[in-house]
Amino acid sequence: MTLRVAINGFGRIGRNVLRAMYENGYRDRIEVVAINDLGDPALNAHLLRHDSVHGRFGFEVSHDSDTLSVDGDSIRILSERDPSQLPWKSLDVDLVMECTGLFTSRDAAAKHIEAGAGRVLISAPSGDADATIVFGVNEGTLKAEHRVVSNASCTTNCLAPLAKVL
Repeated sequence: MTLRVAINGFGRIGRNVLRAMYENGYRDRIEVVAINDLGDPALNAHLLRHDSVHGRFGFEVSHDSDTLSVDGDSIRILSERDPSQLPWKSLDVDLVMECTGLFTSRDAAAKHIEAGAGRVLISAPSGDADATIVFGVNEGTLKAEHRVVSNASCTTNCLAPLAKVL
């Protein structure tokens, strides 16, 4: 089964989510079906191709006003401020990667579920998500009923595995 993913926010984190999926060979398990971002599609395509930290993206990237094409895969481009208005139901989205940094409360992130997504993974800390999961530390506590999950902070993800060893 292929997990159908949408990325909300295509800044540094959203682009790195997409980049990681392609560079680490997850395309057989994960399909990015949409990217919602208020930025210019031409600029977003350029920033994906030419990352100042990670260098050139090793896959062909092109775009038009509605689609970002990555290595022949078509990804729908959206530009909607209100997550509850996104077409996640019609796109059959299983998981939204919430990468804007704006919708970090459970209620705000759950607007993606209201729009038809199955689950939301917040790329930032959340005070009231169903669970906060740090891979390598507590991923075993993740349960099927957790629909809005936080990935904690970048600092926590760096420090927690070391602290766990201690």
